[in-house]
Amino acid sequence: MLGAIIGDIVGSTREWHNIKTEDFELVPRGSRFTDDTVMTLAVAEWLMTDPEHQPETLVACMQRLGRKYPNAGYGKMFWKWLMSDHPQPYNSFGNGSAMRVSPVGLYANSLEEALELARITASVSHNHSEGIKGAQAIAGCVFLKRNASWGGEEGIRRFITEKIGYNLDFHLDDIRDAYGFDVTCQGSVPIAIKAYLDRSVCHAEKVLRLAISMGGDSDTIGAMTASIAGADRYCCGRGFHPDVVNQCRALLPSDLLDINDRFEAFVSRPLRTRDCIRDLLMAGAAGDALL
Repeated sequence: MLGAIIGDIVGSTREWHNIKTEDFELVPRGSRFTDDTVMTLAVAEWLMTDPEHQPETLVACMQRLGRKYPNAGYGKMFWKWLMSDHPQPYNSFGNGSAMRVSPVGLYANSLEEALELARITASVSHNHSEGIKGAQAIAGCVFLKRNASWGGEEGIRRFITEKIGYNLDFHLDDIRDAYGFDVTCQGSVPIAIKAYLDRSVCHAEKVLRLAISMGGDSDTIGAMTASIAGADRYCCGRGFHPDVVNQCRALLPSDLLDINDRFEAFVSRPLRTRDCIRDLLMAGAAGDALL
């Protein structure tokens, strides 16, 4: 999950000032976390605290954290949803469903569970079929990357083309100059996944540099790509230089950092221990000693 946060922060200064090169400072002055980070952490909190995975508790987590950080850069329609007393899905196919879903891929114990949980996380707001597909694509990629025995990068490619139905038969270098701002799932999720696949043998930072160099909705593309690149069975956020990790962690307030750290400890535990930790969290116990 830390990978998604790093991707969001690295892309934050480029969203409205796109760059078309892989040679840039990763965390320049002005970098910050955005709505991608806040909602990703809300999904993580939901997974840790609700064993039934009810949509209503997800909405509560999203609204609580979103309202605490109201200036994180939410889209107009999502902002209304976030502030509504009775939030309803609004048939969106924006990439907001895909930017927040990476915790699902780290949490799930099967690809089927990842896809179902992704459907739930999307459907509370982004219930258009493309919004759901985008969330399932990223969650599935994260799950497959974390569980490399499923076939590695080729397994991810087959999953995306055969199960999800995205076309990956294009070259990023060929479309970079013309690619512009696109907040739809269908217009940005394949770009993010392709950036990972094209640099999958490289260091995670090189993967992220390629993603950001495409321009467009840079923070969200960065979050989606880096969430895949940073997924690992034993270390979420693996592959990023410690200096970059520390710079990004320093930009998070203590409560958001706490959710990140608790979740990464949570998903690294065996299932029985996860259940014990969740019981403590639901009961209001600190549980920090276990984490």
